[in-house]
Amino acid sequence: MKNLFLCLIFYPVLLFSQQSPISAEKELSELIVKCDTLLNSNNYKQLIVVATKGIEKAKNKHYFLSRFNYFKAYGYEYDNNLYEKAVPYYEKSLDYSKKGRHLKEETLALMRLNYLYYSTKQFSKRDQLIDYIKKVLDTTKSIYTQGILNGSLGEYYLDQAAYEKFIGYKLKAIEYRKKFPKDDARNLVNIGISYSQIASAYIKMKQYKKGIEYSGYAQPYLKTSDNATAFLYNDYIKCYVELENLDSIKKYYNGIHKLVSQNEPLHLNISSANRYMAEYFIAKNQINTASNYADKAVLYALKSNDEEILMEANISKGKLEFAQKKYPEAIKTLNSASTYAYEFDKESFITINKKLSQCYEALGDWQNAYKYHTIYSQSNEVMLTESGKQSIANAEAKYQNQYKQEKINTLSTENKLKNLQIENTRKQQIYLGIGFVLLVVIAGLLFKQSRNRRKSNEKLQLLNQELDQANKTKALFFSILNHDLRSPIANLIHFLHLQHESPELLDEESKVRLQYKTLSGAENLLTSMEDILLWSKGQMENFQPHLKNVTIHSLFEDTKTHFSSIENIEMVFENPENIQLNTDEDYLKTIIRNLTGNAIKACEKIENPIIIWKSWQQNSQTFLTISDNGPGGTEGQFKALYDEKEVSGIKTGLGLHLIRDLGKAIDCTVTVESKLNSGTTFKLTF
Repeated sequence: MKNLFLCLIFYPVLLFSQQSPISAEKELSELIVKCDTLLNSNNYKQLIVVATKGIEKAKNKHYFLSRFNYFKAYGYEYDNNLYEKAVPYYEKSLDYSKKGRHLKEETLALMRLNYLYYSTKQFSKRDQLIDYIKKVLDTTKSIYTQGILNGSLGEYYLDQAAYEKFIGYKLKAIEYRKKFPKDDARNLVNIGISYSQIASAYIKMKQYKKGIEYSGYAQPYLKTSDNATAFLYNDYIKCYVELENLDSIKKYYNGIHKLVSQNEPLHLNISSANRYMAEYFIAKNQINTASNYADKAVLYALKSNDEEILMEANISKGKLEFAQKKYPEAIKTLNSASTYAYEFDKESFITINKKLSQCYEALGDWQNAYKYHTIYSQSNEVMLTESGKQSIANAEAKYQNQYKQEKINTLSTENKLKNLQIENTRKQQIYLGIGFVLLVVIAGLLFKQSRNRRKSNEKLQLLNQELDQANKTKALFFSILNHDLRSPIANLIHFLHLQHESPELLDEESKVRLQYKTLSGAENLLTSMEDILLWSKGQMENFQPHLKNVTIHSLFEDTKTHFSSIENIEMVFENPENIQLNTDEDYLKTIIRNLTGNAIKACEKIENPIIIWKSWQQNSQTFLTISDNGPGGTEGQFKALYDEKEVSGIKTGLGLHLIRDLGKAIDCTVTVESKLNSGTTFKLTF
């Protein structure tokens, strides 16, 4: 039975050994495709299995061994952060890629090892790796390698808190990555991650608005990656915690949980989100709420198997316990966080020692309080003056070299000549500097002159716009006067002509009635003129509607009065609900008079003419309609009601164009329905 078992184990190997080189290469290539598919679908456990099979079959083929070892390491890395298991396989992948001179595979292995040496605290190995990466970048013209490894160098300097170098390398990496093929979805995600990392750097420098800005650059690139989006949301949370914007904090906190509910648990992201929430409520002295979030942060940090995340969670927990005056518990928690704090994050190390000093001070243990305060002060000073010390060291080295050079110069006349050349060069630099300053001054004067000219042009343009608006307002009022007064005056003149030229056509009763009509029409015309002129005087400075409550009844009464001289057309006004509107009375009067005047013209040559005004309310909207039984019209006759380019002439009044503009000003929509030989209905919707 045992022999049979061994035969079954080695049977695939025997078959493989009998395969031709072409079929073996084909099988290995198919396994690589399968690994790529498993990696893209986040099926890491199965990826490890298939990659192991590929390693067994690849034998001495360096390319395939590099690829399969990379896949296996990747599976361990992302299978709940099994970093210790992943490192040896990445190292094998790097070795095989070097032997076979496969630059792309070497680049990938270098990138992942840079991160994992940091995560597993193998800092000396990481420093050696960075030196090698720099050599690779100095000797390669590969866009792919430049894009990947410049990003890795940036991450190294981020961990060293050298933010200026980090941002420089990351932006350089992004520029190279943007030259990759456009259909490379994974590369687009990596561009987003790079922008996100720059945002994190600005957050560490307490430039939270810049952090939000670069997070915004990252977001469009990360739509296809829930993992990267979860990290990005944590950056948003941290910024808004510092900016005290609770609504935005909750938005992105809930966003992380939504992502987690759809995928495998992203424990470290949940831990970070809860830690930021705890920090926010600690600052607000809402201790009970903060305690809930701090406990969750520690719980998910333990599940993540990530020591840096656990360190950060314990710092927040220690701060909470300090706020609760549980000083011994806080000391214990902070000490557990401090083990690798200096290597992980110098700022965290500073925070831990500051808080430990405060805990011992609260307990009256002045010796330990002084000890940790001293560590805090020294570490903080180192952070603040690190770049300054480097500059001093460079200056000292420069001075020593100069001193040695001067001693050599005293022994050689040749060196004296060189010094003269240097002096001449310096003079040239001074002259060039003066010339440059003059150019800058001239450019500044030209710029100032250009800016003054632009300001003058802008003022002139504004005055022209105001003049144009004034002319439009004047034309509009002339149009309103023309349209609203022309028809009543024409009717009055008609009555006077009839009375003067054909008195024999009128009996005594008709004369009395016409005289009364003429007098009444003249009085109504005077009232309308005063009404319109007062309105136009009030609108001269600024043609804007003035809203107030207006009854439909008053509008209908005004219309009856204005058109009281019309005898041969029946006018009906229906307002059963006694509706009120909040609108500009003069604007609406002008619209109603225009529509009524149009309806009267339409009914002049038909039998039994009738005009009906109706008002009603429905679904929180108010409607007014005017219907006539005139001959109707075509769509082109009403074009001015919808088309702003269609303007009626002044001789006929602005008509539909006026109705359209005034309606728009008071949020009133005017529509028309007209049928030939059946009449026309205009509807006003508020």
